Amino acid sequence: MTGDTIDWFEKRGVPLKIEEDGRMFPESNSSQTIIDCFVNEAQRLGVEVLKNHSVKKIQKENEIWKVEAEKGEFTSDKLVIATGSNAKIWNLIKDLGHTIIPPVPSLFTFNIQDSRIKDLPGIATQASVKVVSGSIKLESEGALLITHWGLSGPAILKLSAWGARDLEKLNYQFKLKVNWSLDVSTEEAFEKLKEIKQSNSKQTLFKYAQLGVPKRLWQSLVTISGILETQKWAETTNKQLQEVANHITQSIFQVNGKSTFKEEFVTAGGVDLKEIDFKRYESRLHKNLYFAGEVLNIDAITGGFNFQNAWTGGYIVAKSITA
Repeated sequence: MTGDTIDWFEKRGVPLKIEEDGRMFPESNSSQTIIDCFVNEAQRLGVEVLKNHSVKKIQKENEIWKVEAEKGEFTSDKLVIATGSNAKIWNLIKDLGHTIIPPVPSLFTFNIQDSRIKDLPGIATQASVKVVSGSIKLESEGALLITHWGLSGPAILKLSAWGARDLEKLNYQFKLKVNWSLDVSTEEAFEKLKEIKQSNSKQTLFKYAQLGVPKRLWQSLVTISGILETQKWAETTNKQLQEVANHITQSIFQVNGKSTFKEEFVTAGGVDLKEIDFKRYESRLHKNLYFAGEVLNIDAITGGFNFQNAWTGGYIVAKSITA
């Protein structure tokens, strides 16, 4: 389906790009490009979009679906619900007998107040991250972004998606281990630093960042390891180098909640998947009732995967109701 998606957008003047980790975005780097494309296509096909029609009730009478809205009532022999993570609609679906899996936030950033990264917002690097609180086993890797409020970027967003329910149980209070050098072990980092000490003995540690760590972050980690700005490699003890290796490969941060801006992009939860016939995306409880998108208990990592889920479901529903 992804190939069909790429082709569909390109034919409508919206080229897409694929990142190394499989995430997909418009070349414009603006979500408005996608919105404009859909609006234009709907207008071209004569799709009528009714605004300010808040749905109040959904019921089925004599095999006919009735939707009571704020501005009138609509009837149809087939009904498609694609309302996303809308609590009001979930309640109406629950009234129809469907099970709703309680929603929790997904795809959110981590709120961390820590002196090591306080003055480093905007720095991005490839890193691995791991939750080290309790028995929870969650880890991720990829681009990591230091922000004014903590940590973000694909590595964090993926971790929050995979652990949406586990992290909610922890009330978003947990410890996070970061390896700023991605997959380099502490032992490997220590040995590499000792080699650099031999070959760059007259240089100060501050001058050049090592092990793929961004310069300002490197300088912060070197400082908290007890090394002076003027200190040369030759003057550095193995104990200090071990400290640097530890901070690079296993920095522990206390996470105190989701982003302070409540900017989670996706919600985990929705209509129980056991109650859906995925060959048609049709309800197993009610004939001619269909679901697509985030109204279902489906969520994915960032980078187009949630969109692809919605579009694939929408495509199958369209095929089903016109068959």
